[in-house]
Amino acid sequence: MDKFIVSARKYRPQNFNTVIGQSHITTTLKNAINNNQLAHAFLFCGPRGVGKTTCARILAKTINCENRTKEGEACNTCNSCVSFDNGISLNIHELDAASNNSVDDIRTLVEQVRFAPQAGKYKVYIVDEVHMLSASAFNAFLKTLEEPPPYAIFILATTEKHKILPTILSRCQLVKIPMPENQEIEQALIERAKATPETARQIAGICEGNYREALQLLQHADEDWQSLLREWLNAILKTGPVAQTKWVEEISRLGRERQKQFLRYSSQCVATVLW
Repeated sequence: MDKFIVSARKYRPQNFNTVIGQSHITTTLKNAINNNQLAHAFLFCGPRGVGKTTCARILAKTINCENRTKEGEACNTCNSCVSFDNGISLNIHELDAASNNSVDDIRTLVEQVRFAPQAGKYKVYIVDEVHMLSASAFNAFLKTLEEPPPYAIFILATTEKHKILPTILSRCQLVKIPMPENQEIEQALIERAKATPETARQIAGICEGNYREALQLLQHADEDWQSLLREWLNAILKTGPVAQTKWVEEISRLGRERQKQFLRYSSQCVATVLW
C-alpha cells in the first residue's frame, strides 16, 4: 500500500522551472548561480504560501548539484540531489525559528557553521520564520552572518520583514516573493494536480495567491466538502433548528483553518450558481 502524501508536499516544485508565478525570482537566482555571484546571505520575504521556503530549498539543492544543467537547474540524479530529495543531505540544515528562537538555538547553529562540508561545495542554512528570533538570538547570529566562512550560505525566510533588525537586513540580499496570479495557480492545479477546470478556477479565486493553500483546498474540495456543502444548504433551506445545530457542530470539528477554507469554498460555489 502506497504511503499517503498530502497534496502540498506531493506537488511541491522540485526545480526553479516548476515554481509557480516567480519566473523573475528564479531567473535571477539561476543567473547568480551560473555567474558564480551568489550572496553569502539571502532574505526571502513575502506572504505565506507563495514559495519562500520552496525557493530556498531549490536554491540549496541546486548550488550543491554535481551536474547542473546549462540553464542552472539541478539534475535531480546526482548523489547530492538524491540525498537532498530523500532528506538525508548533510549539507542543508533547516531551522524553524518559530519554535527554535533562543540564543542557545542560534549558538548551536553557529557551532555547526565552523565545520566545512565533507562532500559538496556549500553548507546551506535555511532559517524559516526568522522574524521570530529573539533580539539576543539576532545579536548572537550577527557576527557569523557578517563574516561567514566561504562555504556557508544562509537563506532566511520571513512573512514580516519589518520585525527584523536593520543590522541583519543590511547583511542580506533581499528577495521579495510576490503572490502568484490566480491564472497561474489555476493552470498549475489543472496540469499538475489534475483538477478539473471548474474546480481549479474556484480554488484559485479562493486561495488569494497562496499556492500551498490551493493544494490543501483541492485535497478537501471533492467528496468531503461537497457533502458538507449539500448538508449546509439542506439545513438552511429544508430543515429545522435541530438539523441546523447538528450541521454547525459538524463544521466546528474541522478546525479553525479548514473552517475558513470551507466557508470561502462555499461562498465561491454559491457565487458561481448565482452569477
